[in-house]
Amino acid sequence: MIIEPRMRGFICLTAHPEGCAQNVKNQIEYVKSKGHIDGAKKVLVIGASTGFGLASRITSAFGSDAGTIGVFFEKPPTEGKTATPGWYNSAAFETEAQKAGLYAKSINGDAFSNEIKQQTIDLIKADLGQVDMVIYSLASPVRLHPVTGVLHRSVLKPIGQTFSNKTVDFHTGLVSQVSIEPANQEDIDNTVVVMGGEDWKMWIDALKDAGVLANGATTIAYSYIGPEVTEAVYRKGTIGRAKDDLEATAFKITDDLKAINGKAYVSVNKALVTQASSAIPVIPLYISLLYKIMKAEGVHEGCIEQIQRLFEQRLYTGNDVPTDEKGRIRIDDWEMRDDIQERIKALWAKATTENLSEIGDLAGYKQDFLNLFGFGFTNVDYAADSNELTMIKSIES
Repeated sequence: MIIEPRMRGFICLTAHPEGCAQNVKNQIEYVKSKGHIDGAKKVLVIGASTGFGLASRITSAFGSDAGTIGVFFEKPPTEGKTATPGWYNSAAFETEAQKAGLYAKSINGDAFSNEIKQQTIDLIKADLGQVDMVIYSLASPVRLHPVTGVLHRSVLKPIGQTFSNKTVDFHTGLVSQVSIEPANQEDIDNTVVVMGGEDWKMWIDALKDAGVLANGATTIAYSYIGPEVTEAVYRKGTIGRAKDDLEATAFKITDDLKAINGKAYVSVNKALVTQASSAIPVIPLYISLLYKIMKAEGVHEGCIEQIQRLFEQRLYTGNDVPTDEKGRIRIDDWEMRDDIQERIKALWAKATTENLSEIGDLAGYKQDFLNLFGFGFTNVDYAADSNELTMIKSIES
């Protein structure tokens, strides 16, 4: 079938198999171009199909020759209907890993569930014995709690008072005012249950109890802080409470892993175009201004550049992992440079529909958004028939 992008609000309803494969190949080539990283050799990535999780799997495999197991929750294709992009990304990753002689298998299902945790443990025992790195990169709006059976939904709201500020519809370039009503306590609690650290700890507890964590195993989860202009709706809002919980959980996990000399870290990453961030008011406007400045400064990074630098310059240097005063790895250091943030503040004040294409990088934002779904790559023939029924080798068998 001929596959074209079909947009609805802040999501694209279609994904392109060959385009997603090209996206994965581009990331692999970048990692290979940066040279070998003396990193973990057996890696579990929870949330492995898109964004930072996919970049972590690619960097582990093609930077450190690691065998990888990827866990994700993606919709497979049916005849005449495409899969979600993460499905095609994972299919392409496995194909490229196999060509390179690297172990790679995937599990598709609800990572919050006890069943998927057990399935993953069984696969590790059967194929790898133990893992020495666990990446936790889940992003989900809902969580069915495996103990209580309660379905929790996260919300993106400020806390304490209504938030009003500028935002942009990145499809049209329309800059407008947005107001978001404050969260109640139930909203906050639900968001922490979905996006906080509880499930990360449940994963590590299950893996440790099953004996599949190697001595000295490391686990890492991803967080974001961001600038003053977004903090009311992000870091000081409901998501921020969840991120606080995630970051606090790293210390609990480290305590739990002392017996095997293990360690848990949270890496604070850069603002990037993802399916999740595109739906957050204010963030697309901030990112379009940020991209313009960081590209001009020569310090712009996408997911793969961020994670490759995290692995090479923070995690696997042969020295102690550098952290901030709260024990977090900071790979958002270039984004949060004082000079960059001061320029964003100045541009933010004058951003309008009429001038955003000039003072911001809306075109770059749109390009990155299309790329997430496999569209917008110059070397892919989008007029050609595409096989929407592309399958993932380890799941297909």
